[in-house]
Amino acid sequence: MSFLGVALALVLKIPIFFGVLFLSVAAALGMERLRSSGKILGESVVALVLSGSLALAVVLLSSLRGLNVNIMNYLFGSLSTVTRFDLFMLCIIVVLVLIFVVLRYHQLFLTALDEDLARVSGVPVLALNAAFASLAAGVVTASLQIVGALLIGALMVIPVLAALELRRGFFVTLLVAEAVSLLSVVIGLLLSYQFNLASGGAIVLVTLGFYLFFFSAQRLMFRS
Repeated sequence: MSFLGVALALVLKIPIFFGVLFLSVAAALGMERLRSSGKILGESVVALVLSGSLALAVVLLSSLRGLNVNIMNYLFGSLSTVTRFDLFMLCIIVVLVLIFVVLRYHQLFLTALDEDLARVSGVPVLALNAAFASLAAGVVTASLQIVGALLIGALMVIPVLAALELRRGFFVTLLVAEAVSLLSVVIGLLLSYQFNLASGGAIVLVTLGFYLFFFSAQRLMFRS
């Protein structure tokens, strides 16, 4: 969906960041609404939105003439396209996410455990999920220039999968996933700078390396 935001911003000639942010938040809220209604399975919603948005983005970009923007930078990320404004917005969104997680940690835990139990306990599940989805869309938007539209999803999912291999509690899994994400970004950016690689691809490959390490270590410990 973020790539479609880039395409729409180029068509409408508005700042790409705000085009991507608006569309990503709108899509996140719409997908959450469809998922919570139970009319369409969550996996089906994601597949429909991803395939439809990518197809529409390709059609829009193909209709543009004299495009002077390197689309590959938005697909796979590039350090050369990152501006001070991007870093500033990323810092703001990171602060908002941290505040949200700290203030709503117990509600997030209960909702992740069982939404029905959370509702009975008085947790505003719909509002909480909407806020979480909006912040996730903000993170995607702020990270677009660094990681790229096609790889940002992997950076959000693979660290969690790696942390789950430890089979620990919610809090430990959260901390490990964040540590894996941060280390992957730092190492990936260093590799990207050193060897002139696409930053998004380098970051995701490092993340995959962490996952394989945790996966292998868990299997070896289980056998022993």
